[in-house]
Amino acid sequence: MNGLDVQTLQRRLAAFAAARDWEQYHTPKNLAAALSVEASELVEIFQWLTPEQSAQVMEVPETAHRVTDEVADVLAYLLQFCEVLGIDALAALAEKIDRNEARFPVPKPPESQDRHSSE
Repeated sequence: MNGLDVQTLQRRLAAFAAARDWEQYHTPKNLAAALSVEASELVEIFQWLTPEQSAQVMEVPETAHRVTDEVADVLAYLLQFCEVLGIDALAALAEKIDRNEARFPVPKPPESQDRHSSE
């Protein structure tokens, strides 16, 4: 499918909401709440699965479809939230990764022990 960039998807979501007169409900508070609900619905799919079962959810078509739908719902509300508040989601993520890389540097490997110290 063409047009899979953040701005295009945000425009499609905005047009969808506008055609149904839903913008009035798309306040930051309401979108944050909806995002939380959809994230919880995603968690619910995994709630009672073992780690092994959770790693295999995409192998079962019905479960894979549910996971995919919930991921889409989470992303849709997140993109709408960002649009309403003027947040560039990709820039925000890139900046957060930069901060985390500085905050949590890669651990240095332990220095090899001196082989002569026990001789």
